[in-house]
Amino acid sequence: MAHYAVRESPPLRGEIPISTSKNAVLPIMCGALLTRGDVRIENPPDLTDVTTLCSLLEACGARIHRENGALDIGAKDFKNPQDEEDVRKMRASVLVLGPLLARLGEARIPLPGGCAIGQRPIDQHLKGMSALGAKVHFDHGGVTLSGRLRGATIYLDMPSVGATENLMMAATLADGTTRIENAAKEPEIVDLAAFLTSMGAKITGAGTSTIVIEGVCELHGTTWKPISDRVEAGTMACACAITGGELFLRGARADHLRSLLFKLSEAGVHIKDTPGGLLVFGRAKQPFEIRTMVYPGFPTDLQAPMMAVACKTGGTSVFLETIFENRFMHAAELQRLGAHIRVENRVAVVEGTPYLTGANVTATDLRAGAALILAGLCAEGETVIDDTGGHIGRGYECIEEKLTAVGGNVKRMDQV
Repeated sequence: MAHYAVRESPPLRGEIPISTSKNAVLPIMCGALLTRGDVRIENPPDLTDVTTLCSLLEACGARIHRENGALDIGAKDFKNPQDEEDVRKMRASVLVLGPLLARLGEARIPLPGGCAIGQRPIDQHLKGMSALGAKVHFDHGGVTLSGRLRGATIYLDMPSVGATENLMMAATLADGTTRIENAAKEPEIVDLAAFLTSMGAKITGAGTSTIVIEGVCELHGTTWKPISDRVEAGTMACACAITGGELFLRGARADHLRSLLFKLSEAGVHIKDTPGGLLVFGRAKQPFEIRTMVYPGFPTDLQAPMMAVACKTGGTSVFLETIFENRFMHAAELQRLGAHIRVENRVAVVEGTPYLTGANVTATDLRAGAALILAGLCAEGETVIDDTGGHIGRGYECIEEKLTAVGGNVKRMDQV
């Protein structure tokens, strides 16, 4: 169990290497189940979500080997997992559904867990699998799908990232052509499609609202280097905005962060796009308005870090959360530091204040935990963040080390 002790820090200066994207790596790991060949994933992040998914893939019979900065996965022979505990631990575990069904003709998983940030049903996953010909049966807190998949046209009621990924993977081995309409457009979708294509899949349209997959008989092994983590990059950009200074975010991609970069620029933060990453300098000085939306709109995963920035930015900033109905839990924790925040339903109004003071707070979810670390960097005294739920380590690789290297005063204290 972890606690983070954060003290007021000087303006951050230096270089932060951005890790490989968690949200890209997890579906790619599941996609490795689609082939009997060996898959190598380069530079996977050292995160608890990755470790948990490795355990789940091993429970499916896959061979997992990790060394020299690479993750090797071999799924020549695999099966449905018998121990359901790992599936319940994380939301991304539902992504084994498509590969299991496509290769085995049957898949069973319990309903998945994850952060308690709102309702996250898997109805779009199941609706799509049913359209592909799978029979869906619920029993004892889980769901079983069976049948030979065949191409179909699928319309998603909302552009769900997970459903788009799951259906795209399942369709690679289905008979005929599948068309996914109202598909998610996130960079992680594009990266997964490119990964599957490198294995022999035939996919077009990734990154647009319509993805077409022509089913093939089998896929082969590959080596793949996933994209960098845009949420980590955005969080570190917010760290600069709240403390001032100058950070070079090596590996960060401006084309994946347009909505955040525009908002930071509106607030007075300077950003320079370079071939090797993003240079961010200056402090946020002007208030802003944010409405979270599906990509390419402002990402809900960066709403909490930007709220931390708003707490120290003069004037009134307004947040409208349209993705998850319970994603302002960090507001109450920021108030414990002296932040002036009013929340009503899905709207939060933040009145910037020049003074925050350290306090004992709790990380209620992954991104909330990051926001509290950022706020602690500019709060007088010491802020102690209780992360006994292990949220921060699920999505940020060595966040305390990266911030400390550029002048932040952040310590992680593990407790038994």
